[in-house]
Amino acid sequence: MPSRLHLVFGGELVDPSKTKFKDVKDLEVVGFYPDYASAHDAWKAAAQRSVDNAHMRYFIAHLHRLRDEELEASAEPEALER
Repeated sequence: MPSRLHLVFGGELVDPSKTKFKDVKDLEVVGFYPDYASAHDAWKAAAQRSVDNAHMRYFIAHLHRLRDEELEASAEPEALER
């Protein structure tokens, strides 16, 4: 089974109702994960660490979709937000 590479990253947003980062130089790369379940666990842990800051958001990027656009999209959620 091919790896479904995911990236978990986050940072402070300008406005908590939008997805524009305050400063992209300050983005935190939580890590790269070989499957959605591992990425979700990492996303959840990062989101919990920043629960007191309403402007902090973490996302899961489906890098496997960027590598091979011919693959059918999976049933996984596009991105999760805290």
